[in-house]
Amino acid sequence: MDGDTHIPGETIHALSSGAGVGGVAVVRISGPQVDAVLTSLGVAPLPAPRYAALHNILRPNSTDILDQALVLRFPGPESFTGEDVAELHIHGGEAVLAAVLAALRETDLTRMAENGEFTRRAFENGKLDLTAAEAIGDLVTARTDEQRKLALRQYDGGLADLYEAWRSELIDLLGYAEAGIDFSDEELPEALQSQVIDRILSIKHRVIDHSHTSLLGEQIRSGFPISILGAPNAGKSSLMNLLSRRDVAIVSDVAGTTRDVIEVQMNLAGFAVSVLDTAGIRESDDPVEEEGVRRAEHQAARAALKIVVIDATESVIGDRLRALIDGHTLIVVNKSDLAPVPEWVREDPDMFPYWLVSAKTGEGIAELLAGITEIVQTRLSAHEGPIPTRQRHRDALQEAITSLERAEGAKLPELAAEDIRLAARALGWITGRVDIDEILDTVFRDFCIGK
Repeated sequence: MDGDTHIPGETIHALSSGAGVGGVAVVRISGPQVDAVLTSLGVAPLPAPRYAALHNILRPNSTDILDQALVLRFPGPESFTGEDVAELHIHGGEAVLAAVLAALRETDLTRMAENGEFTRRAFENGKLDLTAAEAIGDLVTARTDEQRKLALRQYDGGLADLYEAWRSELIDLLGYAEAGIDFSDEELPEALQSQVIDRILSIKHRVIDHSHTSLLGEQIRSGFPISILGAPNAGKSSLMNLLSRRDVAIVSDVAGTTRDVIEVQMNLAGFAVSVLDTAGIRESDDPVEEEGVRRAEHQAARAALKIVVIDATESVIGDRLRALIDGHTLIVVNKSDLAPVPEWVREDPDMFPYWLVSAKTGEGIAELLAGITEIVQTRLSAHEGPIPTRQRHRDALQEAITSLERAEGAKLPELAAEDIRLAARALGWITGRVDIDEILDTVFRDFCIGK
């Protein structure tokens, strides 16, 4: 969202239901001129707060009926945004919606909302903390059941409550640390200094343990990344199409057909998964193919799970591909309909265990998909408590950890107190309890208009 055009106190409007033709469309209005806007649209008398009333919606300064709508009013501060809010539940046809939105503009009392502006106003008016505001965006875009559950846990305040509890502890601890400054000429008990250090250590370890779950949260929210790797013509693209049950990758007998990374989104047992088909990995003098290989290796480094496809008809694996095999790798031996498992695969401990499949006949694909699903479930179901879901959460947590480490080793009480204060501020950035104007535009820019 462009912070330069965000003017508090303006009345805004937008379509808040899904785009496209539907039975009902909901247009939301928020701001100090809500009642005046409704009056301009011919809504009289105004409905009682929180009661739906059927009204004709008129073009301003005319008797032209645009639609019949259910009209609801939510006077502030008891509303989503904390301001006066109204909703027009109109028929969902394109012409109706276009006419009503044009009429709103003609009132000259309201403007179209920007991305995330309703939710931003709810945050600025104290109706939501920043993690709950982010959770609304995640709920709107959730594609899987687990994404929905994660967003709901965050929206219900579990994440904010945890950070605010730690911040309160740090603020309380700051009083003890500052005692060393206020009474620097007096000899403070060693037990008090030891207690401060012990509490710093306790909070630091809890923040560290929590920060270790940040990758898990991002994988649930954004998708568990799986890269399909292998030599050219090993059957990677065919395997990708079979796993996703659609033709997303070009399949050809010509080696090197895939030059760029192809991504498909899947839902495995309620978890979002991003499967990436990559270029065949081999040494090449072709600069275009070499760039494809470089991108494949880059995706392999970012993947939570690597699927290395081995051609059963080949007698060797390239060193460049072998270097990518580690403990987070599934070995898939393809073309089992053409040849038995090569002896070099059976005897190489790095290749075991392996999955035997035929992308041509479909043999072994269902078993492989079940195995991948089990891995995803095991990895992403490892934690049920509140977990960070964004890079900005991770960055703030790391800043808090760094500040607490400095406080732990500080030689002067002034330095320890300052670092405790910085740790508390870092946690406050996540929830929005401190001055965070510089990050608000970043948080809300990815919201859709109307939210």
